Amino acid sequence: MIKWVSIESTGPRPVPRPVATPLVWAVTGGTALLLVALINTFLGPGRPWLALTALALLAAGLGFCARFTAAPGTAVLCWLFLNGFAIPPAGTLSWIGHRDTLWLTCLLTATLVGTLWARLTHARAAYRTIAPAPTPRTALSDDPLAR
Repeated sequence: MIKWVSIESTGPRPVPRPVATPLVWAVTGGTALLLVALINTFLGPGRPWLALTALALLAAGLGFCARFTAAPGTAVLCWLFLNGFAIPPAGTLSWIGHRDTLWLTCLLTATLVGTLWARLTHARAAYRTIAPAPTPRTALSDDPLAR
């Protein structure tokens, strides 16, 4: 005997697929440039900690929809705009070991935390939609409460 069951109403909800890495990097580049430009325009240049905080939040948000493999590129792109445009003189890349290592670590950590948060959130949502199958009760059961 064949019994038709609606698939949409039962079973786990599919976990959303992460966005393609090149698209995440393109959005990172455009948004980081816009964010640093807005900070420099309205608050003035020379505020790297404010720019770092804003770019770390951006990296975490982009990490929420990206794969783990996109994290290093996202962090490096944010660091390039931070180093190149948030520190005077604008447009000049520099490397100061302890400062830039700390910045890259902060940006990479923010991206990885955003990605991990997304994976855990989606997995938890998919897990909560799985419900155990109802057990059929029959009148011929040995359990006196089932009657």
